[in-house]
Amino acid sequence: MTKIFDELWYGNIEPCAECKTATKEMQELEHYIERHKKQLAESMTDEQKVIFEKFEDCLNELNEIVERRIFSYAFKMGSRIAIGTLDD
Repeated sequence: MTKIFDELWYGNIEPCAECKTATKEMQELEHYIERHKKQLAESMTDEQKVIFEKFEDCLNELNEIVERRIFSYAFKMGSRIAIGTLDD
């Protein structure tokens, strides 16, 4: 068990990597996003494109933070469940 904690700590395991397998629903949404981005890009000025790129970067960073927080919360909850089960 200690080895798995070490692997997580040193970043050798990325728990969210297993969750990134695209479902049909996700692929459909990605298609819509790309289509809308393309339509927007065609009508934007160069300055607006730079602003939109920064917006996307911030949104991606926010999503990564949320993923880490969800993982942390779920890990703690799973640990509590496991400890509760062992206590009984």
